[in-house]
Amino acid sequence: MQAFVLAAKYHSVPDLEVCTLLEQMLEALNGKQEGRSEMKTDEFMNDKKSHEVQVMSQLVDSIADFYGIKQVIDLGSGKGYLSSFLSMQYNLKVYGIDSSSTNTHGANERNRKLKKHWRAYQSRAKTGVKGQVVEEAKEGPVEDEMKCKSNINEDLLNANNHLHGEDHLATSASIPLESTGVFTDSEMSQTSKQTELHGVAQLQSYKNKLSENAFSIMNILPSDAIEGTSSKNNYLELSEDEKEQRKIASIKARASKSNESNIYFPLTSYITAGTELSDIITDLEDCIMVGLHTCGDLAPNTLRIFTATPEIKAVCSVGCCYHLLSEQYENQKDCMVEMWGFPMCQYLKEERWCCGRNARMSACLALERVAVGQMLPTESLFYRAVLQVIIEECYGVTKSDHHVGKIFSKSSSFLDYVRKSLKKLELDESKLPDSRIMDYYEKYKPRMNELEAFNMLKVVLAPCIEVLILLDRLCYLKEQDNIAWSGLVKLFDPVKSPRCYAVIALKKQQ
Repeated sequence: MQAFVLAAKYHSVPDLEVCTLLEQMLEALNGKQEGRSEMKTDEFMNDKKSHEVQVMSQLVDSIADFYGIKQVIDLGSGKGYLSSFLSMQYNLKVYGIDSSSTNTHGANERNRKLKKHWRAYQSRAKTGVKGQVVEEAKEGPVEDEMKCKSNINEDLLNANNHLHGEDHLATSASIPLESTGVFTDSEMSQTSKQTELHGVAQLQSYKNKLSENAFSIMNILPSDAIEGTSSKNNYLELSEDEKEQRKIASIKARASKSNESNIYFPLTSYITAGTELSDIITDLEDCIMVGLHTCGDLAPNTLRIFTATPEIKAVCSVGCCYHLLSEQYENQKDCMVEMWGFPMCQYLKEERWCCGRNARMSACLALERVAVGQMLPTESLFYRAVLQVIIEECYGVTKSDHHVGKIFSKSSSFLDYVRKSLKKLELDESKLPDSRIMDYYEKYKPRMNELEAFNMLKVVLAPCIEVLILLDRLCYLKEQDNIAWSGLVKLFDPVKSPRCYAVIALKKQQ
């Protein structure tokens, strides 16, 4: 047994020495980020998700800097945590694509709430950088503050009207401000440069005032405070507050045109290997494709889309749910799949390699968690195993489209567990008396230790099966002609996030 366990260990990802260290990759990409206001994700995510989002987003941003691109496509974006963070923390334009419309709607709502947190962190960061200006705004008389607002508003309005006329302001109506994200200092700088190129000498003279004062005003306003304007209105008749709102809307509209970063768009679409991203994203440009715990075939399909789409310059994919993978050489008579999830590489295809569902289920287990004392739920597994015997022997059912689900936590006893399970499986429970159910329980109870030992054996083998799946994906990338570099990178702490390995590839630069 000791020799078997050691052999399994030697055939896991760490001992095969096939990984690239995250620190080395960040250093190669010059990924050291300085001077950012860090957003504490653990305030609105659980520990696991916070850890994943922070680590992965830093790497994605470093790759984006390496290629000089601003667009990210997040496949299987789910609740949108990674997408939102990439857009707000790293000023990237992110399209989050998920097959569930419920997830897309939830991501929209969640992103709106996250922006409130982000504004608070931005405000704190600006307090540190421009403390004197903020202190003056806080401590100075209200009359002075209003006078400052009024002067900036009036002068800006005059400059804008002089050059662009009223029609230009109407462009803000076509841009939903809740989608434009946070208006940062860098965006303001680019807007000022753009305005200077257009010859607005009047606006340039107020650049310093804007950079120090206008942002504090914008951050105070709620995201929905500004509405689209009409060119038919008479600006001379507007109140100072209305002028202030329209001025900000105009600046934001022009900034959005010149720098469309810091935006997150949740989209609903089912992704396959043959999906044309340009049909979903109309402004597809050079970008990075990411996937954080993409289930089943979505992970290999992410890699296929990456290799087939010229605009995608890099991919960072962390898969999960190996048991949902489709296998080409498994006995799947009813499975109609154009591109199989496994195997991907030519060698395993030639060998007609097959894992099987049981092996793929085992690959989802978490050895590192068990090693630190987070043991397997032996009793619930025992309940499920005995239930399997009952439904096969008493009902003749070996396969069902229904699933038991998470009934164990809602059950008071084994008898209660079986009754609830039979209802969910739509089996006639009246033919099975309580005494017979308990007979099965008593019969197999002495073998619970055997079940625990068997499951521990599966846990030991889990890394061996996972590395087979990961290396298959890596070898597929190695076979492509347009890839400059590809590798496996351990992104996460495996105790916090058991599916911790990312398959990463960078295309050759033209």
